[in-house]
Amino acid sequence: MSIFAEQVLTPEGWAANARIVTEAGKIASVTADVEPAAGDERHAILVPGMANIHSHAFQRAMAGLTEMPGPGSDNFWSWRDLMYRFALNFDPDQLEAVASQLYVEMLEAGFTRVGEFHYLHHDKDGREYADIAEHSVRIAAAAGATGIGLTLLPVFYAHSQFGGLPPGETQRRFINDIGRFSRLLEAARDAVRTLNQARVGIAPHSLRAATAGEIAELRRLDFDGPIHIHIAEQVKEVEDCIAFSGRRPVEYLLDTTDVDDRWCFIHATHMTDAETIAMARRGVVAGLCPLTEANLGDGFFPAPLFLDHGGAISVGSDSNVQIGVGAELRQLEYSQRPLHRARNVIARDGRSTGRTLFDRAAAGGGRALMHETGIAAGMSADFVSLRPVFDVGYRGDTVLDSWIFAEGMKVDGVWVHGTKVVSEGRHRDRDRIAARFSGAMRALLAA
Repeated sequence: MSIFAEQVLTPEGWAANARIVTEAGKIASVTADVEPAAGDERHAILVPGMANIHSHAFQRAMAGLTEMPGPGSDNFWSWRDLMYRFALNFDPDQLEAVASQLYVEMLEAGFTRVGEFHYLHHDKDGREYADIAEHSVRIAAAAGATGIGLTLLPVFYAHSQFGGLPPGETQRRFINDIGRFSRLLEAARDAVRTLNQARVGIAPHSLRAATAGEIAELRRLDFDGPIHIHIAEQVKEVEDCIAFSGRRPVEYLLDTTDVDDRWCFIHATHMTDAETIAMARRGVVAGLCPLTEANLGDGFFPAPLFLDHGGAISVGSDSNVQIGVGAELRQLEYSQRPLHRARNVIARDGRSTGRTLFDRAAAGGGRALMHETGIAAGMSADFVSLRPVFDVGYRGDTVLDSWIFAEGMKVDGVWVHGTKVVSEGRHRDRDRIAARFSGAMRALLAA
């Protein structure tokens, strides 16, 4: 396959009039300042695909259904109670239908890979399915059918609170001990074996759900992917960790665990300066979910300090209330502006804010999911074509600023591992998947 584009964002910067040749899912060559060849597919702008580093697929079914306040205080913890009850209703077919719809939406938004932080493991009564990885199989099937790249992160969830307290009844579909999780992990690896370039990592859910000793045991299991964990998302979590250990969550994990650049800390919205700097220096990727963090009232990540100390950032859609590359990056910057009473807070290295956000999130997302992308020879052919909404001649970094901050660009085409899965902004199988999703949603809402 060969593609010609007037502007291509490469690791070296913007290339003009570039021709890209792919072979067997990889980029064979990128040649700039050339004329298009006969048979080339032609586009205006090509950029690398973005990794969505944190998703709970089943929560896509809840989008728009939790915006009515209850009789008391409405916060993350009341939302979590609603989520637990909703999670109890899913059957495997419904999970696959919802995940497939979600992955179509991610691809149409310009995400080419997803980190599925997957903790809905067991049957409605908490017992294993005949295949312990039944739901992982369904996640893999959704990824395979839609064409999105997958880093599957089976979640270890054993407790309800710091100190290894027993889980609650509404958490029964999530729960494993180390032995059962080991079998689940092995089966999950089998589930993704036929997918192109899939990886399997692990995800101790949080310091509430996994003890330091259990995290040490998890690290000795057989997997080749990254390690993700929710951490310091809420003030109450920080207070509970201090009450349990005398230390804050990030401080406690860094002190008790051999954390390195294989790790991704999800949220990390409540840290001291010392924790922020220590996290950056240990090479941990920050997994930020700006739209969900705003929706749930989580807090604000200390982005400038983290970046100033060499930290790597990435973005994910978490509860999947809205799916958009530009939307997540824009919210990340906008969350910082009121805090610092300034504009263009995240801009670095003399580049625009849009370019800084995109480059940093693409690089950090590749690290977080252990699947780096970029439009260069030898890389996976994962890229996105953008179509200007108005033909005003945006060039270079203005393209990204327009996409992120003004919605002046639309996703036109998306390729994953050399296969085109989105054309003219539509996924190749959008209608069939949407019909299946609608049926699943009607059943879930009637339950």
